[in-house]
Amino acid sequence: MTTTTNVTDLYPTRGATEVATPRQDPVVWGSPDTPGPVSAGDLQALDRDGFLAIDQLIGPDEVAVYRRELERLVNDPDIRADERSIVEPQSKEIRSVFEVHRISEVFANLVRDERVVGRARQILGSDVYVHQSRINVKPGFGASGFYWHSDFETWHAEDGLPNMRTISVSIALTENYDTNGGLMIMPGSHKTFLGCAGATPKDNYKKSLQMQDAGTPSDEALTRMASEHGIRLFTGRAGSATWFDCNAMHGSGDNITPFPRSNVFIVFNSVENTAVEPFAAPIRRPDFIGARDFTPVK
Repeated sequence: MTTTTNVTDLYPTRGATEVATPRQDPVVWGSPDTPGPVSAGDLQALDRDGFLAIDQLIGPDEVAVYRRELERLVNDPDIRADERSIVEPQSKEIRSVFEVHRISEVFANLVRDERVVGRARQILGSDVYVHQSRINVKPGFGASGFYWHSDFETWHAEDGLPNMRTISVSIALTENYDTNGGLMIMPGSHKTFLGCAGATPKDNYKKSLQMQDAGTPSDEALTRMASEHGIRLFTGRAGSATWFDCNAMHGSGDNITPFPRSNVFIVFNSVENTAVEPFAAPIRRPDFIGARDFTPVK
């Protein structure tokens, strides 16, 4: 183990070899008796599987509001020119827009919605802040996927999050079919941290947000994990949501269908787990990717 600014590194990664480390942190930090929107049974399922699927987190009328705002953002020339927008390498269409809760009051209201932030507080057992937010746009006919990875591996290595006290929610703004590049998770994979091999290049984020390389597991490790845990593909109507643990191994395929897949993605981190200096990167990533404003969501 190493230390960064007097914080012990419980999860070594980006070294000479790939190293698996048993999880050192709880999955559910809140007390089972703490009231909140997540039932005790769902908290147990989240602890066991590393994810929690909700058939309808927001209603059709709300979906329409967020879809219109997504379309406004991706068609705004100023937003496209902003460094917070990431474009597809081939088509040059917008792939993601980061920090949407700061760019858009519409999405800021979603972050503050108790159906959203209330679940995050209950799971993490504390006040929370937004470590990252973004809209993901996966238009039909060739939008590229996201390769297998643990978010925590990157947030630990490049953003300096010390512990696994972070939860993400992906809210579908379009129908998620089994064919249009939906989210895939290996259930139970969150109980083991896979430290990846290879050093982190400077300004790695400029490449990794289009196509991830550093911080990706080996084929051998992914084969072992998939054989042990299996793979769950998430489908559902617009307005459904998937909450998943920061260390869950997940990814998504390309979308070669005519049917777009878009979602809003919000990462909540505990105010008791604020970022320090990166554990395995020469410099920290920009604030719009890994926040340094730890103000609790109210």
